[in-house]
Order: sequence, then structure tokens, then C-alpha cells
Amino acid sequence: MKVQYPLFSQVALAQDLPEYNLKRGDVATIVEHYPMPEGEEDGYSLEGFDLPHVTIEVPAYQIIPVAQW
Repeated sequence: MKVQYPLFSQVALAQDLPEYNLKRGDVATIVEHYPMPEGEEDGYSLEGFDLPHVTIEVPAYQIIPVAQW
């Protein structure tokens, strides 16, 4: 069963995103969820990271709940 994160919850990056100069553990807020068919990874739009006016789209495997970080 897939984990679905609630909108506006905070998550941490599970890995670096060098194209955005972001590091594992950086925290952001989920602003959109993109459900995918069974067997495919859901996607999320994240905002925050001290990057004003920037929304980053990531697959679910790239984020973890802040409480688990």
C-alpha cells in the first residue's frame, strides 16, 4: 500500500537535489499531490526551502515525514 502524505504537511528530502542546490534533510511543505496508477510512484509539489516563488515536483520516494528525519 502506498503512503499518501497529507497536503500542507512538512516533509524532509530523502536525498540531495543538486539541480536546486538542496540537501538531504531540507524541509518543505506539500502543496499538491499527484496520484499515479498502481505500481507507479505518486508525485508531490513542494514549496519552502527558503526559495521564494519556487515549487519543486518530486516522486514520493524522495521525501520522508519530518518526524522520521
